[in-house]
Amino acid sequence: MQLSDLDYQFPAELLAQTPQRPSRVMWVDDLGPQEITIQDLIHKIPSGDILVLNDTKVLKRRIFADDLEILFLNSNNSWDWEVLFPAKKIKIGQRINLPRGVEAELIAKGRPQVLRTNRPLTEEYFQNVAELPLPPYIQKARGQRHTSSEDEIWYQTVWAAKPGSFAAPTASLHFAEKDIAELVTKGVIVEKVTLHVGLGTFLPVTVENLNQHEMHAEEVEISAASWDNIQKAKKRGQKIWVLGTTSARALESAAQNLIPKDSAGFRGSTQLLIQPGFEFQIVDRLLTNFHQPQSTLLALVAAFANLDKVKACYSWAIERRFRLFSYGDLSVWTR
Repeated sequence: MQLSDLDYQFPAELLAQTPQRPSRVMWVDDLGPQEITIQDLIHKIPSGDILVLNDTKVLKRRIFADDLEILFLNSNNSWDWEVLFPAKKIKIGQRINLPRGVEAELIAKGRPQVLRTNRPLTEEYFQNVAELPLPPYIQKARGQRHTSSEDEIWYQTVWAAKPGSFAAPTASLHFAEKDIAELVTKGVIVEKVTLHVGLGTFLPVTVENLNQHEMHAEEVEISAASWDNIQKAKKRGQKIWVLGTTSARALESAAQNLIPKDSAGFRGSTQLLIQPGFEFQIVDRLLTNFHQPQSTLLALVAAFANLDKVKACYSWAIERRFRLFSYGDLSVWTR
């Protein structure tokens, strides 16, 4: 697939800067797109079907220092950190002053870069000085680099449990605990998987041929019990409703045997890039946000629902002023 195939135009004012609840929902089936409500969607999920959620929790890892915005990713020793920031501003060996008297030195460039700090950085440090990593396009649209106090609630799912993500699984932001409780009461089986959102999900594509794009590894965990329940439901002819592209990638990676498995379930990492031509083995219904042009997330939706249909439905939604991206509205794709 070519990156240009994933391009489309949208009015800048449709980029959602804050959530709007209840969300609007674009439902897409063989008859085409239509608008429904979240409550309508809940009624459409029948008893015995499975809804799969991602229970990852977003880390506070965005730090402002020396007029830089630095996203701290991973560290093996608490001293050397993989980070993302505008590296053109800093040369190898240059020092950066972090909050609370911490100093860092740039020791390697690339995607990501590597900083070495003069003392270990603990989770307590990040909790005290860092912010949630809100998408840059929201910051730009707001004209404000810092998060608001409301973002602390808005940009975290109500079932977030396992810390490890650098972006929220935003499809889950449309649902409250009462919505999930209503589904469970009517007999829908809710299963949780974990995919810690990282560079593999949000790093921009910089090559025209998507086959040449490097998908960075993201950690995945699926319990044996959840996987067994999903397989039994498939055999019964029940549908698997998957909330978010991250949940979809976790399940399809497991189905492709891309993640190590033992008696406890799947635990490891995935670099799976899903684009048109991919054959889904698990996902029957995909619930997801409206995604940015030229993104691997949009490629996944196109693989699930057909690129021409996705573009036509996105045009339909844009004409009707649906709100886009992380804080935007929800789309539901059936097959």
